[in-house]
Amino acid sequence: MKVFVAGATGVLGRRVVGRLVAAGFETTGTGRTPQKRAELAEAGAQAVELDLLDRIDVMAAVTGHDVVCNLATAIPVGKSANHPAAWETNDRIRREGSRNLIEAAITAGACCYVQESVAFLYADGGDRLLDEAAPVHPTELTSACLVAEAETARFAKLARTGVALRFGQFYGYDSGHTVEAIKAARAGLPVELGPESAYRSLITTDDAASAVVAALSAPSGVYNVVDDRPLTRADHVDALATSLGVPTPTARSVNLEEPGPFSVMVRSQRVSNQKFKEVTRWQPRYPSASEGWSHAIAEWRMTHPAA
Repeated sequence: MKVFVAGATGVLGRRVVGRLVAAGFETTGTGRTPQKRAELAEAGAQAVELDLLDRIDVMAAVTGHDVVCNLATAIPVGKSANHPAAWETNDRIRREGSRNLIEAAITAGACCYVQESVAFLYADGGDRLLDEAAPVHPTELTSACLVAEAETARFAKLARTGVALRFGQFYGYDSGHTVEAIKAARAGLPVELGPESAYRSLITTDDAASAVVAALSAPSGVYNVVDDRPLTRADHVDALATSLGVPTPTARSVNLEEPGPFSVMVRSQRVSNQKFKEVTRWQPRYPSASEGWSHAIAEWRMTHPAA
């Protein structure tokens, strides 16, 4: 089978490409720069330069592929993430980019489409376990995910397989958000936003990548991809500090009233992965951040020997 991966050089995409190539799939990935495309070629994939917002180019690039995976995002990191305008490109990728890829996949006769989405969509659930039927409460930052999910469902209605994966927050040694969290913990500063008792559902970038490959054998639908045991924000920060070998910050989290678009960042979302595990037999390698942070920090130290 021939698999097309949009967003192939991101923290998730490059891990997915490596797994697809290792599994014997003929893989094409998108790369925005010559260096990124060279990395894809070195990994054993065919590399293409592509603007997902250019419908004609997308149609041409997807031609001949059996599977399309849309993992493309442009999520801002750092202080810029506090400004709604910084999310506009990410919003367009999910709205317009997904629509272009769906049209291209339909025209190409692809049999399977996998779409990246987020578990941040869910309304605050307190300490309740949230499955895929739980109420969602999108904001300006997440509403485009529902558009991408709807496009995926449209593909599925054509007697094909359309899968949307609602990922928990990624963490891994090369994730921008992870690096920020490490810096904050080492400086003794708050790592989180929101009540310390609220739940944060996470997933390592490695476990997220294995879920994308597992999704190729899943029936159509929306699935949560998170670890087995979501932790509270307090426990999450404790696990990070323990893995770093530093004292836990006096204040683990800043409990602020976030404005409307950013309210997703302070919600309590204790999300369940049971449905996806049942249909695919996928299993995260790291059941919770208590185990996952040790792995992520070990890899981070290998790539930051002076830290």
